[in-house]
Amino acid sequence: MVESAEFLPRNLTAEPKSISIRGRSTSREFVDRDRGKSDTIWREASATRAHVVVDAADYFDLLQVAMMNAKQRIMLIGWDFDTRIHLHARRKKPGGPPKRLGEFIIWLAGRTPGLEIKLLKWNFGALKLLGRGSTMLDVARWAMHPQIELRLDNAHPFGCSHHQKIVVIDDKFAVCGGIDMTSGRWDTPAHLDDDVRRKRPNRKLYDPWHDVTMMIDGKAAAELGELARMRWERAGAAPLAPCEPQKESPWPGSLEAEFQFVQVGISRTRAEYEDSPPIFEIENLFLEQIARAKKFIYAENQYFASRKIAEAIARRMAEPEPPEIFIVTSESADGWLEQKAMDSARARLIRAIQEKDKAGRFSVNIPYTAKGTPIYVHAKLMIVDDEILRVGSANMNNRSLGLDSECDLHIDMAADGNESVGPAIKLLRHRLLAEHCGVSTEQMAAKLNGGASMLEAVQQLRYGGRRLEQLTLPKLTDAEKVLADQAMLDPESPEELFEPFAKTSIFSKSRILSAPD
Repeated sequence: MVESAEFLPRNLTAEPKSISIRGRSTSREFVDRDRGKSDTIWREASATRAHVVVDAADYFDLLQVAMMNAKQRIMLIGWDFDTRIHLHARRKKPGGPPKRLGEFIIWLAGRTPGLEIKLLKWNFGALKLLGRGSTMLDVARWAMHPQIELRLDNAHPFGCSHHQKIVVIDDKFAVCGGIDMTSGRWDTPAHLDDDVRRKRPNRKLYDPWHDVTMMIDGKAAAELGELARMRWERAGAAPLAPCEPQKESPWPGSLEAEFQFVQVGISRTRAEYEDSPPIFEIENLFLEQIARAKKFIYAENQYFASRKIAEAIARRMAEPEPPEIFIVTSESADGWLEQKAMDSARARLIRAIQEKDKAGRFSVNIPYTAKGTPIYVHAKLMIVDDEILRVGSANMNNRSLGLDSECDLHIDMAADGNESVGPAIKLLRHRLLAEHCGVSTEQMAAKLNGGASMLEAVQQLRYGGRRLEQLTLPKLTDAEKVLADQAMLDPESPEELFEPFAKTSIFSKSRILSAPD
């Protein structure tokens, strides 16, 4: 039971009569389009097909095919784009499409007269373009092409970011997940040590990178198309009409979907901006789904630093028979300052949860390569009881729950028409755990179907190569404890960005978590 109103999901605020964007007032109709179905879901619609793509090597391949199938419009909504990246590591075939993203976009436009290509990128990283060599030339060529438009999105409060990763093609096919079309993302599920194909445009090798995204088509893709057009308009562009109805889907012909004819829920985060109300659908959905778990939760996420998610987990751990909660994340955050802030907050929250976890049902686990290199986890995925599958852009941190623009998709067995999704969700969970342990899906399934918990299975299937190991919590200095408790880089609201030394901390705000020593 919820102990007080403080822990109830935050609801959408009352809708305004109009929204002002860059001095332009939009109609009541625009506001109505922005209203959520509930406080956890913006829209729910049927997908003819849905499929989770694991790691960027397959994703870039499949997306290139889907874009080549486009007939009317391609919308690329992202945190970052790097025109220098190669979409695959193979040699270019004579007469085939260019490998490099910048050239491929130009090639696409020339190949299909009338095809619109719209790219929306977070504005903060715009200065990076100056240091990316050929990128400025690519951007200049895009700007001169009548079919291509690149916009920088600054329609958010100061200190917040545009973090969605959405692709929509012809309003028939869409992608939503964690993978950006930028450097440092390409990798295969093998996550090989010293893979020479895993290199940045400057030819420097980077460490293994794990990520996931979801492809859908049908009416659910059309709803993401509307969300993409709304975001495009909020960024100051002229409104876009929906694409004309068409029978053909850009879905890659070689991809056999895991799910067919399923209901897909779409949820968002957005901070209050000008007259636009804040949206907390993703936060509310996290809390609802954690509370709903009966047997287990399997999650992959870049960060674990949210007080509210930690509270929700701590409540479950305090129960007489708690579900197993198994989280896969990165050994350390990317960047020195993020390591100090995010990793310290993670350690503080995990220790606080462990005080409630008398049954040992909560674990945070790090994937490693055969030679012991930590694999960076950028995925944002959650599976509950093999009944709910969730994939999106939102991290388990405060920014993703209240500051940055985010979008998550989920498939829930409880929705009408989704009664048969359980086996496919279960297979995906087994496949992901098997990937992290370097074993076959069949080996992992045998362990889990035999009654082992996820933690027991990964410990028993450790053969000295690829593996998952529980996170070793560091001993924090007093300064690191203060940095973590004050959530200076991960505030819960835009207002807290300007109050870095607030009198309250993540623990003083909580009635269930106590600050560990």
